[in-house]
Amino acid sequence: MDKQSFPLDKKIFLLDKKIFPMDKSEIPAHVAIIPDGNRRWAKAHKLSSLQGHKKGFDIAVILCRKLRELGVSTVTLWAFSTENWSRTPREVSYLMRLYGFLADKYLSEAMKDKIKITHLGRKDRLPKNLLNKIINMEEKTKNFTNYFINIALDYGGRDEIIRGIKKAGEKGVAQEISVENFNNFLDTSGQPYPDPDLIIRTSGEFRTSGFMPWQGAYSEYLYLDKYFPALLPRDMEDALQEYASRKRRFGK
Repeated sequence: MDKQSFPLDKKIFLLDKKIFPMDKSEIPAHVAIIPDGNRRWAKAHKLSSLQGHKKGFDIAVILCRKLRELGVSTVTLWAFSTENWSRTPREVSYLMRLYGFLADKYLSEAMKDKIKITHLGRKDRLPKNLLNKIINMEEKTKNFTNYFINIALDYGGRDEIIRGIKKAGEKGVAQEISVENFNNFLDTSGQPYPDPDLIIRTSGEFRTSGFMPWQGAYSEYLYLDKYFPALLPRDMEDALQEYASRKRRFGK
């Protein structure tokens, strides 16, 4: 089976082991994930929504490891949107504590594997304890260049663009903003691969929800009909195989 005839089914991916690994040139440098469906997965398994979030975070770590193994340099995970503050105080409080727990637990792994961790989104609304942990992770990993993980926390695409414009204004260069230099004012500024090659959304939803609208202008999109906690490492292999089968033209 050659890569051009690789079958894509929205509900299930089949991997032919004979065509893996792919050529390095076919591996996306940056994969971003919109991890949707934690609460619906929990409901389907007769669990609480909080247990669904915990399962989702455990899976996120496993998938990030798998993507590194496959040769992906940068992974972005959308952990919490600017709209998610409208959820119940109990759920929001649990999520913030969970983010703090994960920051403590996986900093050592980031240090060992030389992974640079970057927060995307607003910092001014995060709980002080969590914010301190994020700043600590960013500081301790800031010089690493092997791998990059972006955690989009209190992130919204429109909000990022507005903040970028304000940054340009503060620097006195708002009148000089161009398509070429606007990346310098976004949360992904300075990264070697700020634009996702592939954006994956789970749970069968077909929308972007405002995720990385600037950086994702030419991203390939893949929508999986699986709740995020149900994903397996093999799903990342299948996703990259599907990506390799596509022809990217960038408007040409």
